[in-house]
Amino acid sequence: MRIGAYQFAISGDVNENYKEIEKAIYLAKHKDVQLLIFPECSLTGYPPRDISNSSCVNFNLVQSMCDRLQSVADQNDISFIVGTIFKEKEIYNRALLFQPNKQIKSYDKRALWGWDNDNFAKGNSDGIVEIDGVVFGIRICFEIRFPEFFRELYKRNTDINVVLFYDVADTDDKERYSMIRGHLQTRAVENVTTTISVNATSPFQTAPTMVFGKSGQCIKECVRNKPELLIYDFEKTVNDFGENGRTSISNSLINW
Repeated sequence: MRIGAYQFAISGDVNENYKEIEKAIYLAKHKDVQLLIFPECSLTGYPPRDISNSSCVNFNLVQSMCDRLQSVADQNDISFIVGTIFKEKEIYNRALLFQPNKQIKSYDKRALWGWDNDNFAKGNSDGIVEIDGVVFGIRICFEIRFPEFFRELYKRNTDINVVLFYDVADTDDKERYSMIRGHLQTRAVENVTTTISVNATSPFQTAPTMVFGKSGQCIKECVRNKPELLIYDFEKTVNDFGENGRTSISNSLINW
């Protein structure tokens, strides 16, 4: 499966974000991408960096844009995951999966602290979806800090885990970037699962857009702070000696 991850400078203007998302979808389709992943809150912007708070979002406009995105998926035979603020009875930090001629699926962020606690309700779905025979686990930003969220996915035998970030700073904090990169690498190794991340780029990117293999090898990584489309061709592989070892010990430790 050909998978893409698109990093760009997200704003508080839903219309401008939509244009950038749609442009990236057409670019990815031209390059035969089957699933394209966008950052956390890529449609709406993230509060309070881009908008003052989540209640300021025009949710009718968000729904209209989601309807348009579903049409883009239908007409172009491509799937994509878009981060957005979304309102039902409560307001959620949501990842939406659009697939051609299928019902939209979603995952709502559960690790809420600080700004997230101020703006969102806690989700309760597992974030596991299947696309063309490949099982994906979806997680959002702060959840990378907690192994438990990824052990949930290990128990369900996901093939790939994807992490949507909106993690930026006003100064060039390379140490934070390195730390979060390390979290991603560890989650990939300890769960023996290919892991893909995607982040916003501006002002300064403090989490990567990249792919780690299931033994923690860096497969691809975007240049920081610049718009870029990462493309990765995923194939299921048989575990090697070390991967079998980590799986065996993990299985002995987990309370199934």
